[in-house]
Amino acid sequence: MINYSVYMMSPAFSKEETPRAYAKNQVSEIWTLEKFAKHIADHNGVFSRGTVKGVIADMCECLVEQLLNGNKIQLGELGSFCVSLSCESAESVEKFTAKNIKEVNIVFTPGEDFENLAGKACFNMVPSRLAQVATLKAEKAGETTVDLEAAKNKGTASGSQESDDDGEDGSTDSGNTGGTPTQPGTGGGGGSSEEGGEE
Repeated sequence: MINYSVYMMSPAFSKEETPRAYAKNQVSEIWTLEKFAKHIADHNGVFSRGTVKGVIADMCECLVEQLLNGNKIQLGELGSFCVSLSCESAESVEKFTAKNIKEVNIVFTPGEDFENLAGKACFNMVPSRLAQVATLKAEKAGETTVDLEAAKNKGTASGSQESDDDGEDGSTDSGNTGGTPTQPGTGGGGGSSEEGGEE
């Protein structure tokens, strides 16, 4: 189940256009390597959590090694990894040196298991983080109404984005906020967001 909130935003490519509704996903929980390894071990039953964790750690080390060797690594259904370069330009080929290369970026191309995730997912619309915080604050203060517009404006005035500001705290309960689940493939009216998820 993917929880999402809907926001009025201007398209990133044109700030002057009339704001339109877009969806941002809310991260339900952050899983550590330890927890993910345990999950795999529990599903599998053959390899222990420590073995799974060790294999993943070794894979990361070997992946870095081979990417730095200039290789492209194909990991079946998971996808493939390769590198790209970020550079400062030079006036000519003769003047370009390795010093112009500023970053080595990792390029991940998802495999077939990651294709059409929208068609496999269930979506659940929930209140935004700011709305949840404002509601909780009002509840603790014994208030019976919440000024959601003021809460949104406060978040905008602070210059912070909800996706960065609120983090994962309290997010594990966001699935119990009375949202409306949407079955796989229907999209829940959320559309495609032009920005990252709301953690």
